[in-house]
Amino acid sequence: MSDAAVRARGVAVGWDGRVVVEDITLEVPPASTLAIVGTNGSGKSTFLRTVVGLQPALGGELRVLDGAPGAQPARVAYVGQFHPQGFVLPLRVRDVVAMGRFPRLGLLGRPGPEDHARVEEAMGRMQILPLARRALRDLSGGQRQRAYVAQALAQRADLLVLDEPASGLDPAARELLTAALDEERVRGAAVIHSTHDVREAMHADQALLMAGRVVAVGPPGEVVSKEAVIATFGLVLGDLPDGTPIALDPGHAHGHHDPHDHHHH
Repeated sequence: MSDAAVRARGVAVGWDGRVVVEDITLEVPPASTLAIVGTNGSGKSTFLRTVVGLQPALGGELRVLDGAPGAQPARVAYVGQFHPQGFVLPLRVRDVVAMGRFPRLGLLGRPGPEDHARVEEAMGRMQILPLARRALRDLSGGQRQRAYVAQALAQRADLLVLDEPASGLDPAARELLTAALDEERVRGAAVIHSTHDVREAMHADQALLMAGRVVAVGPPGEVVSKEAVIATFGLVLGDLPDGTPIALDPGHAHGHHDPHDHHHH
């Protein structure tokens, strides 16, 4: 038994057998956070999908909760960038959040008091209780994103993997997200999330800067340098008062192409 929630040794990830990023080596202990910073096409979505078992690693050794990726779905909560649209039935916010309990219930399990309590609690943490009966498709993008995060919180997973969870959120919702992820870490869960924003990574225990390769990985205070940010984003606009470099994401200026980062599913 190792004590890492995620352990990667020389891992290569990619799509259709073509490597997007190789030689990823890191450990994410329980009760810690890893922030992955990079632009669209940097490989961060592909790495997260590989961790949760949606696509195979193309090399190296990747262990998740002491097993193969995807082997323990009830213990891993995933919030991707893409959510199926056009449901036949109008899903309500409460239904979406309650899906976070499904992996634990199994096919025939009926939700009990504990499940209902977790669903209510998760909606409360993302401040969407007033929306509980609203149809998901009638909500703003930011309100939907709160519901997907609440679904992950309701699961009480040992590992949370969130692909750009702050996208589409206003500043108030971002604060709720940050507080919720902190609470998950304090509870003992490992949290991995990706972002375009270097500032979001400064709160994490570890930062992984990615640009079609691993630019740097380690404690953010050590690895987030101006040089690393330039290598990650291609340009830097200046420094925050605390010395953190601020980057403007030039978008698709990089030649790398990560199909999960683009909206042509």
